[in-house]
Amino acid sequence: MHPPAYKRSRGHWANVAARIVRNPLAMIAAVILLTLIGIAVFAPWIMPADPFATSMFARLKPIGTPDHLLGTDELGRDLLSRLMLGGRLSLFMGITPVLTAFVIGSGIGILAGYAGGFINTVIMRTIDVLYAFPSVLLAIALSGALGAGIVNALTSLTIVFIPQIARIAESVTTQVRRSDYVDAARASGAGAFTIVRAHVLGNVLGPIFVYSTSLISVSMILASGLSFLGLGVKPPEPEWGLMLNTLRTAIYTQPWVAALPGAFIFITSISFNMLSDGLRSAMEVKQ
Repeated sequence: MHPPAYKRSRGHWANVAARIVRNPLAMIAAVILLTLIGIAVFAPWIMPADPFATSMFARLKPIGTPDHLLGTDELGRDLLSRLMLGGRLSLFMGITPVLTAFVIGSGIGILAGYAGGFINTVIMRTIDVLYAFPSVLLAIALSGALGAGIVNALTSLTIVFIPQIARIAESVTTQVRRSDYVDAARASGAGAFTIVRAHVLGNVLGPIFVYSTSLISVSMILASGLSFLGLGVKPPEPEWGLMLNTLRTAIYTQPWVAALPGAFIFITSISFNMLSDGLRSAMEVKQ
């Protein structure tokens, strides 16, 4: 008689991926984001027109104009081409600060959470100083102090998100540090670096990453807001927030054309939120 065959169970992340695939809203959001990212990456090769070519005779053409599918802006530039190319800067300025803050904030929070005591107090009280300011006001204040420009805007947004991620990282790490398996590893003689690498990181990076993904939509809106106020991307570079600013005077003559950059910002932000919610739901299911 042959012994029963045992099926090897899938890993944690494989189960998470399987649950996300079964979530229709998360998959719709993923398809939208992949499409937007693909268009932004290949924009120079698929744009229908030169996004920087101006024409005073073709100003503010409506949607559906021949040779200008989504109309033109206040300088007669093809709006579809500028939206496609502008997605590069908008997505870059939305994702990069969160990724940078994820690395820095996670390191700070994990250090504070695992060390505890005086070190935790010093680090977290310093973080609380930045966390006390509203994100929008802090981003505007930092960008205003540093000056307009892509690098300064990215720096400002990164500083805004570091305290938020660090607080989550510290909270999760503190819970893991008090768990039985960490106490057992410490009692067996394992060093702090070994415990953090083998027991802490694997249990805290997932929740921190999920929280960080929810900040991408906020980052995109803040980055677009900085460009709208003249503190981010400078003309003539296409960026959705800057385009929304330059087209605001056309809201009464071509409202649908003027609203297009804002629509792209909204669709991208809500897609990141839906994908983050799907990822959070998939990770919260207990096996």
